[in-house]
Amino acid sequence: MSRAVLVTGFGVEPTVESFADVRVRPTSVVVRVEATGLCASDRFAWAGHDDDVELPIVPGHELVGRIVETGSAVTRFRAGDRVTTPFVCGCGTCAHCAAGQTQVCPDQEQPGFTHPGSFAELVQLHHADHNLVRVPDDVDAAGAALLGCRVATAYRALVDRGGIRPGDRVLVLGAGGVGLSAVLIAGALGAGAVVADPAPAARARAEALGAVATVDPSAGPDAVRDAVGDGGAVLAVEAAGRAESLALGVRALRRQGTLVQVGLLAAEPVVPVPEMIAKELTLRGSHGMAAAGYPRLMELVADGRLDPSRLVTSRITLDEAPAALAARPEPGEVVVIEP
Repeated sequence: MSRAVLVTGFGVEPTVESFADVRVRPTSVVVRVEATGLCASDRFAWAGHDDDVELPIVPGHELVGRIVETGSAVTRFRAGDRVTTPFVCGCGTCAHCAAGQTQVCPDQEQPGFTHPGSFAELVQLHHADHNLVRVPDDVDAAGAALLGCRVATAYRALVDRGGIRPGDRVLVLGAGGVGLSAVLIAGALGAGAVVADPAPAARARAEALGAVATVDPSAGPDAVRDAVGDGGAVLAVEAAGRAESLALGVRALRRQGTLVQVGLLAAEPVVPVPEMIAKELTLRGSHGMAAAGYPRLMELVADGRLDPSRLVTSRITLDEAPAALAARPEPGEVVVIEP
């Protein structure tokens, strides 16, 4: 038997329940969870905004732990390995997965959304050979858990989708988990992040993590461009998931700049297309990162340039997780559950 958080109703505070151990699938592994992050997308799904989520469900997708059992077809990992996983797990057999692009696999699975997740003592992760990433023993568990979603998401948005370069001043819209991760990563890569967030506490948190400037987005695009300097941002990352934030990001770009959209939007936004045309702006989506993309990120962690544990503001138990999931998050907070 093992324990896990169970959501039985959208918007209803979940409970902690005991479950019989499940039989591992041939291509899967069972991981004993050391730590798992409470992500904004967990709350997004709990509130009923994700049509792919069917109840009941064990939430959680951002984790680190040790493998306790492997399926008969798993060849690259074994019991005792310390691992994390991208929140998007590919099927391992389609053309996208073969190209190392599991984050856009049409048959993708996501723990906590399509099957039981990591707000649990044990979690089963599927197609393990294609979706797991080894984590060094000396990386703090709470920080390592964040590599599975917010840190990897911010890294790929900045590096692979945004083309960040040393010396760039990047506009980060939203100082939640992904936005604050972007601040740390920009600094680790020799760039600087300017953060736009309406909450003073979130802006203060961004500054504490190394943001070179912060601005209240209500000041408007001119003020945001001034905060970035040099005629506006060459790169912006929208991590707030707000339609008005997306529009502001587009208007704060310099000519031929790029905005990478990461935040989940509850409704279809209005995008200032005439400005995109006139300034030859680029708008790109970014959806996590495949396991194949992790080596460069892990190098930053291994050599000390990036310490994801700096993001963590509180560590809680599994029994405290239901109330934390249902609570309104404080600006800039990053909560990690340690089952």
